[in-house]
Amino acid sequence: MRKGSSVNLYGFRVQIKTCTKGGPTMESPELGFTLAYVVFSLCFVFPPNEFRSAGLTIQNLFSSWLGSEDVGFVQYHVRRTSVTVLVHSALPIGYYMGMCFAAPEKDLGYIHHVTHGWRVFLLFSICLQLFSWMVVIYWSRCHWGNHPICTALQAHIQPPHSNWGSVAASVNDEFRRIDKFATGAPGARVIVTDSWVLKVTTYHIYMTLQSECHVTVTDSRHNQLNPNSASPAQILTLRVNSINPAVRPFDIRLNSTEYAELREKLHAPIRNLANVVIHQTISELFLETFRSQVELNQPYTLSSEQELEACIGCMQVPASTKLVRLCQPEGADNELDCQQCFCRPMWCLSCLGRWFASRQDQQRPETWLSSRVPCPTCRAKFCVLDICMVR
Repeated sequence: MRKGSSVNLYGFRVQIKTCTKGGPTMESPELGFTLAYVVFSLCFVFPPNEFRSAGLTIQNLFSSWLGSEDVGFVQYHVRRTSVTVLVHSALPIGYYMGMCFAAPEKDLGYIHHVTHGWRVFLLFSICLQLFSWMVVIYWSRCHWGNHPICTALQAHIQPPHSNWGSVAASVNDEFRRIDKFATGAPGARVIVTDSWVLKVTTYHIYMTLQSECHVTVTDSRHNQLNPNSASPAQILTLRVNSINPAVRPFDIRLNSTEYAELREKLHAPIRNLANVVIHQTISELFLETFRSQVELNQPYTLSSEQELEACIGCMQVPASTKLVRLCQPEGADNELDCQQCFCRPMWCLSCLGRWFASRQDQQRPETWLSSRVPCPTCRAKFCVLDICMVR
């Protein structure tokens, strides 16, 4: 037996039918709860930006117990992956408990009243939860030495490291440094330190030493939905292989605009077997042209009394440039001419190039090389012809 009614919605007459007998409809509470729980579970396992902003992640909900990632990177992720396994395995039994309230007419709280299908689902949920607890308890034995992350660390035990704890301390120390390369979402992060290549996933950390690995570009895909740019993003897939037979190869993915930064940090060789054309940003293309042009200029010979200090822009490499007025004035307007800079060498070529590009009209890249910008230290105007490499 069916009952019908109609309403006027945005000028259209819609016939609504409800079922009084038979199977569930869209008005059914259990169907609505099932759809909502499935969506919530997917978003909780693979959290989108909205869930991260709301704090609905493992890292945020258990932050007091997990501790700080910067203090102990390996220990943090050992705890995080263990909690993740326990929480994710509890989602099926959470659905059963939620259905006890969403559909009270099914009497799911009384095991002897439920149907065979629900009884099998409850048994499966309980067994999954018990099994996950057994796995985590096994991992925690021998001071978490059975955990997959600690097992991966054991593959790198070699002098001067005597055990996996010593290897973990090395990873922790390098992760705390500010010059590491890090990119990607929390569930698929790529981290490159001075000695390590790390891929952090939901349940594991893949790792290898830079000195033992080689990287291959295997694939390239264009993502048309790029909220940060009008042009499509190019996603590169790189295969990381290690000469250590105990280390499994793994794939990392990153945006092509981050490839240059990765290449600077990665000492391992990178091959391109797929012949992928890697798209660079305008700034990266300018830096290459800027560097080649400066290398054609007259070098600056450093006197014996002078010592090169670290670049004040990045503090990672020695200063390698000196501004010397070498170009010829174009006219009588001295305000537009280059000026003599009396600063000592204080900047490396990469930092000076980024400063030069940042002072340009971003809508007119064709004028960048012919422009003049103020010295980042004393504000004396200079052009590309005035930049000398220190010898």
